[in-house]
Amino acid sequence: MAEPTYVACDFGAESGRVILGRLEDGRLRLKELHRFPNRQVRVHGRYYWDPLNLFAELKKGLAVAARDESRSLSGVGVDTWGVDFGLIDAKGEPVGFPRAYRDPRTRGMMEEAFRKISRDEIYDITGIQFLEFNTVYQLLSMVREGSAGLRIARRLLFMPDLFNYMMTGEALSEYTIASTSQLLDARRRCWSERLFRALELPLEIMPPLIEAGTAIGPLLPEILEETGLREGRAIAPACHDTASAVAAVPARGDGDWAYLSSGTWSLVGTELDSPLIGADSLARNFTNEGGYGRRIRFLRNNMGLWLLERCKTAWEEEGDPLSYDELVELAGSAPAFRGIIDPDDATFLNPSHMPSAIVDFCRRHDRPAPESKGEIVRTILESLALKYRFILDGISELLGRPLRTLHVVGGGSRNELLNRFTADASGLDVLAGPAEATAVGNILIQAIASGELGGLEEARAVVRRTFTPKHYRPRERDAWEARFEEARPLFVAVE
Repeated sequence: MAEPTYVACDFGAESGRVILGRLEDGRLRLKELHRFPNRQVRVHGRYYWDPLNLFAELKKGLAVAARDESRSLSGVGVDTWGVDFGLIDAKGEPVGFPRAYRDPRTRGMMEEAFRKISRDEIYDITGIQFLEFNTVYQLLSMVREGSAGLRIARRLLFMPDLFNYMMTGEALSEYTIASTSQLLDARRRCWSERLFRALELPLEIMPPLIEAGTAIGPLLPEILEETGLREGRAIAPACHDTASAVAAVPARGDGDWAYLSSGTWSLVGTELDSPLIGADSLARNFTNEGGYGRRIRFLRNNMGLWLLERCKTAWEEEGDPLSYDELVELAGSAPAFRGIIDPDDATFLNPSHMPSAIVDFCRRHDRPAPESKGEIVRTILESLALKYRFILDGISELLGRPLRTLHVVGGGSRNELLNRFTADASGLDVLAGPAEATAVGNILIQAIASGELGGLEEARAVVRRTFTPKHYRPRERDAWEARFEEARPLFVAVE
């Protein structure tokens, strides 16, 4: 019998990848099959995703698997970013193109929602961090504008659910991705009728919910024919990319650890058995998102390396292309603490020119402004590290216990300068890796669903055997402590 073979289709906001995985002698072997860009498409001032092109790229990856690795797949799992969705009509056909979360249509929608149901009640129901692009505000904007697409829609599918539908014909929603929407009752783990009724949103279009690790169904015959596969089935991993990444955190049981899923976004949090919802977590804007095994990812969603990505793009457009390694090298030789920003200020959500936005923010807040590219990049990395410290302090206070270790996973775990800054700013031991945590968690959850692994603890033991994290210990504590005290009022002001 052929050894079980799994494929993770990991779609990020900037790029996507199709990765094959097998378990061999208690370790995970990965092979990247296909990588491709993902771009927001701007049309008449609106921002869209192109799921048809992304699905074509997914099938290219499956075709590579059939040609080079295995024509029989034990599982195909899709994970993506949160909150965004597509619509399908009564005939099962797509309704338009999904709008991207950076689209401006949700401006003012939180305030509109609060006129119908209070902020406190929304949080008490959902336990979800208030972000203007959450699905609830996207839907509210569509209702307000009388969206023709929404009128003919018969089912709403979040991005990974949409790809699963394209592969299998099954219109379902996996819990971890649905939990990002701010439309679920966090305690009852179902769509909140109270919220839909208060905001006059169409509850009837919401799909049935399934748990992470559910086998959705076989790939459609047309998929098999097009890719050259003999057989395969879709398995829902933790379909929210961060939930899959957290499943791959190489921690041991419960305890005094936190995680940072570091990439375009920075997600800082810990695992809990049940939601932590109250006045204090609301005041600090913490979120209770679904995790694998019915666990709760108690965290803050924060702007991450998006700021560096947009600076890099701006400088490329000005004729000065530099690699990420070159930019980090410039930052390493730049003077420390030249500027400070709050990475989560609305200024940085989608500015036309990120370097100018950073300089302008510093000047508006009467702080020294970075000037050179190295100073701007160092300002980004130092500010991220300080914001991580701020959030980790909040987690520790809300849990009533200290944290000792921070596991950094995702692409940002390769950024040694940011890891070093994070250890110094937080005072915690930082363990960096694995970088492909999302694909790792995706594949391991499929292996659990297939009976090859016994559960999450066994899966995390596989991660520990397969990957050796890089250890960063705090060093320059006094300088960072002084800088944190200076930064804290800025962070508190935008809570």
